[in-house]
Amino acid sequence: MHVANKWEDYEIIDAGGGEKLERWGDIILRRPDPQIIWPIHHESQQWRNVHGHYHRSSSGGGQWEMKKQIPERWTISYEQLKFYIRPTNFKHTGLFPEQAANWSWMMDKIQRAGRPIQVLNLFAYTGGATVAAASAGASVVHVDAAKGMVQWAKENAALSGLSERPIRYITDDVFKFVQREQRRGNRYDAIIMDPPSYGRGPGGEMWKLETSLYPFVESCLSILSDNPLFFLINSYTTGISPTVLHNILSMTVKKRYGGSISAGEIGLPITNSGLNLPCGILGRWED
Repeated sequence: MHVANKWEDYEIIDAGGGEKLERWGDIILRRPDPQIIWPIHHESQQWRNVHGHYHRSSSGGGQWEMKKQIPERWTISYEQLKFYIRPTNFKHTGLFPEQAANWSWMMDKIQRAGRPIQVLNLFAYTGGATVAAASAGASVVHVDAAKGMVQWAKENAALSGLSERPIRYITDDVFKFVQREQRRGNRYDAIIMDPPSYGRGPGGEMWKLETSLYPFVESCLSILSDNPLFFLINSYTTGISPTVLHNILSMTVKKRYGGSISAGEIGLPITNSGLNLPCGILGRWED
């Protein structure tokens, strides 16, 4: 497992009963997590003395119960990177802290490349990977279909002092964007993607990871440069094995460029138990 264990402003204090107790800077939140299928062995005062508790509804969705007043948003840091945190209606906070394991890896790859690196970040959300890649010296094209997420990413970049770095923010359907880049002949040295399990394109096109991921990765080969640095796929789709991502990268990127592949789980340490919480999977191709 690739464990993001270098955080100072974030931690999972405890986990059990389908929930995790988290510290985001000075704010303590209690949120559900489907991977936590063991009980809370001792529901201490820590579990009850939280700023906010997200309750999932039996009919789908859920809502926050705020027990203490908190700022509308606040800032946390990971090494030199800074991010705005805000509880959203979908239980998320605008950041997936386990991705720090990928940020450190890609920053090291970019810094060691010894050449200019052009990165394409697809399904880019609030820009954690964008901020990491830009801080390491890469030029980044950030693409997400949600206007609010793209704006949040811009604010994260500014917060990290990266406003003047070469970052292009594109609010668009990623599939349409890749097709246009193919026609324009634009090329990238690294591609990052964090595709959803399900989704619909602007024309009602259905995305289902199990049937759409392979052809999409294959289509991205045509916008890779002659000497690519890395290709990263993240997935939070339940039931998909890391070996699946390994196989897809092997049949596409490695088949054309050689290089090496690693795949596995990505996770976070749990302070009180010393265990690690699995948070998703990744597949990495690198030169």
